[in-house]
Amino acid sequence: MADPIPFHPVARDPHAAALERLANAPHEHVEALLSVYEVLQGLHEEGVLEILKGCLGSSDKILQILVDVAKTPESMRAIRNFIILTKIAGAIDPKLLEDVARAIPEGLTIGRDTNPPPSLWTLLRVFSSTDARRGLAALVSMLGSFGSALRSENGTQEH
Repeated sequence: MADPIPFHPVARDPHAAALERLANAPHEHVEALLSVYEVLQGLHEEGVLEILKGCLGSSDKILQILVDVAKTPESMRAIRNFIILTKIAGAIDPKLLEDVARAIPEGLTIGRDTNPPPSLWTLLRVFSSTDARRGLAALVSMLGSFGSALRSENGTQEH
């Protein structure tokens, strides 16, 4: 009968392997470590590290202040408005924005008369297009909602 082959696994110490990697790291990553030291020195000189240290020490108080601010009705409305604006921006076709950007004349600046203003006839032609009327209707509807919200906040009645 055959004798079994003795097997004795070598015990590996993961801590020792990690220490060996750590000992070799400065030699392998010299340039990266120098960059990190430069960044740390810059943060120290600007006082950012002191601010972070202070924030860590008073994190409970800072968190309580943030929670108190977030609970206000204004913050809730701001968060809701941001979500709605994000949905609106996500619904806009990027091709449409590219077309709008291309339609704006090169070098057009607000407040400077580099281009002659469009004629009254040109403006009437633009406003009579179905797309312009659709956009104006959306704008007027939004202004109506805004005015209604202002009226209800002031408690005034419509005459």
